[in-house]
Amino acid sequence: MEMIIQPDAETASRIAARLVAKLVRAKPDAVLGFATGDTPLLLYKELARLHKAEGLDFSRVTTFNLDEYIGVEPDHPCSYTRFMMENLFNHINVRPEKIHILNGMTKNIPEECARYEKAICDAGGIDLQVVGIGADGHIGFNEPSSSLSSRTRLKTLTDETRRDNARFFANASEVPHDAITMGVGTIMESRRIVFLAFGRDKANIVAKAVEGPITAMVPASALQLHPDVKVFVDEVASCKLERKSYYQWVYDNKPEWEQF
Repeated sequence: MEMIIQPDAETASRIAARLVAKLVRAKPDAVLGFATGDTPLLLYKELARLHKAEGLDFSRVTTFNLDEYIGVEPDHPCSYTRFMMENLFNHINVRPEKIHILNGMTKNIPEECARYEKAICDAGGIDLQVVGIGADGHIGFNEPSSSLSSRTRLKTLTDETRRDNARFFANASEVPHDAITMGVGTIMESRRIVFLAFGRDKANIVAKAVEGPITAMVPASALQLHPDVKVFVDEVASCKLERKSYYQWVYDNKPEWEQF
């Protein structure tokens, strides 16, 4: 893992966007994996700006999203399909047929999961996957105790996750109990992972995921085994890291060929 600690979420997100843009410019038909929630919003805003201001071209890019709620229509205000359209896809020139989001309304969940895994494989695998982290250490909707080799599947959400997501719904009782998510194993097959975490409330779990033991009780800790993870955090989210000064020194002294 490479730690990129910045003063605030805006600065960290701009640097993360430069990393994504560098890939898209070098490989115009890149396969990008996206996450939802508050954490990646600034990243998506910057990608949209780069498209409009600098002509960053997404016309050959293929996208896959991490997850989707079960029983939520694509046009529902809280669906992840709608989230991605409103916050990114409507603002860049990605082709609709290149967008892949799990179908939360499917009548056959195992079939939908197998279809999604095959689509990722047929696309050549994910070049860069964006992930956030839940307060309990989940990535995607892989809750604590998820298998670290899991594939795309149905997951029942914890009460903590449902409480965290209740702010997006008109009523807490409307938050679905289940979702379909890429598995930890699926995420780990991405060639590069961009891991975002901002805010003081993420400090404890960031430290566990980055410096703690690798355990299914903190699914994000599996990322320690990945060969290419860039962790973008703001100052307050980094405050519990024991090796913080070392991470900052390493980043500040990167050789020119490694910079982005």
